[in-house]
Amino acid sequence: MYNITVIPGDGIGPDVTEATLKVLEATGVPLHWQTAEMGHGAWERHGNPVPPETVEAMRKADASLKGPCTTARGAPYRSANVTFRLELDLFACVRPCKAYPGVRTPFPGTDLVVIRESTEDRSGGGQFPAGSPQAQAIIDAVRATAGKTIPSQAALSVAICTEAGTTRLARFAFDYARANGRRKVTVGVKGAGSNHVDILFWRTCEAVGKDYHDIEFEYEAIDALCLQLVRQPLHYDVLLLPGGYGDLLSDLCAGLVGGLGMAGGSNYGAGLAVFEAAHGSAPKYTGQNKVNPMALILSGAFMLRHLGEAQAADRVEAAVAAQVAEGRCLTYDVAPTAEAIQGTREVADELVKRVRGS
Repeated sequence: MYNITVIPGDGIGPDVTEATLKVLEATGVPLHWQTAEMGHGAWERHGNPVPPETVEAMRKADASLKGPCTTARGAPYRSANVTFRLELDLFACVRPCKAYPGVRTPFPGTDLVVIRESTEDRSGGGQFPAGSPQAQAIIDAVRATAGKTIPSQAALSVAICTEAGTTRLARFAFDYARANGRRKVTVGVKGAGSNHVDILFWRTCEAVGKDYHDIEFEYEAIDALCLQLVRQPLHYDVLLLPGGYGDLLSDLCAGLVGGLGMAGGSNYGAGLAVFEAAHGSAPKYTGQNKVNPMALILSGAFMLRHLGEAQAADRVEAAVAAQVAEGRCLTYDVAPTAEAIQGTREVADELVKRVRGS
């Protein structure tokens, strides 16, 4: 029996989570669900978007399955997504982007993986509002040590990169590439001029890559990488990125393969793993039985594979692929015709039949 912490989240989170649990249960793998709270709703109820008891439940579980969480604009708290990754030291965020036959895309055959760092960059360095004592202290320190003047009312974002943090991420990425039959790792940063944060990330990844003679390594300037991804995405295999760049490019790459409704994801640390869809909570669709559950269902398949249940994971992924290819029971975002459009629950029920082989 595997103990899984389940976080329904906010907005459409409960809808896609319910659909995912049904599909995973259909595999017959013994899964015990423990529900926990996170997100804007948790903040409204408890004054904390990531309650300590939720973090502890995730720490003790064999794995966690997390629905999307809302961070309201102007909210007086840090993003729940950033917070739980920092609390659990989940340094590697993995976002596979695969074009399934049947999903509309100008780039059929695209199959790449975005791996980004989640505990450094701006998430690890900190955010400081304009006029805050912390911002002023940094402004004063920069003036005193570097002779540079920053306007006193500037909001500041401090990005960090360490050799140790980047080394563990790079090793994770190259090990992932090797274990999954990937041929190449591309680092995307702006490694020119005096951009020391990006340069350290690039050079550290390059040094790690020398230990993996079977995996090609390449550097691509991040702006050029964006250009080439929308021209020839089949050139790429594994993209290795700092947190900020990776956050942006994981959505861009999801767009290459039909949208966020097909983009699953996972987060890894030392002995911990949390699985979640790449998309947000879409509050306007709450409870409407409308949105695509396949991103979280695919994340659930990633979770099964992490638990060592590869055959069950294969069945779930094959069911998704077959249902998309058939084009008969899909949500509005990927359905080929109006007649094929079904709701969240109906899509999940059809997947359950396929997983069971009935």
